[in-house]
Amino acid sequence: MISFNTFLIEKPLTPQQRIQRGRVMKRLAPKLAMKRKIAAKKKASPDKLKKRAQVKARDIVRAKFLKDKDYNSLSYAEKLSIDKKVESKKALLKKIAKKLLPQIKKAEAERLEKERAKTA
Repeated sequence: MISFNTFLIEKPLTPQQRIQRGRVMKRLAPKLAMKRKIAAKKKASPDKLKKRAQVKARDIVRAKFLKDKDYNSLSYAEKLSIDKKVESKKALLKKIAKKLLPQIKKAEAERLEKERAKTA
């Protein structure tokens, strides 16, 4: 089975793969929720921060292709074509992710402060 991080950064899925992935994620939802709760109390590793930056960069590039449409309301075929266009902009994604990294580190520090203030 693939990890959730690999799931986030991979090639566009076919409609059949999307349905299958949805079933797998539904089955794993309680387990992932518990892990998420535990991980929320810990500081994110540099790798996780990089992945967050990559995901955010992908969302930014995707938004440029979508214009005013909502990604979640698109059909499978439309999502696939958008994802392929985004995939072709790998260099741009890296560049944007690198620029976003300081913002993401700052946001992580603030998140940890709030989490620790909540428990203390």
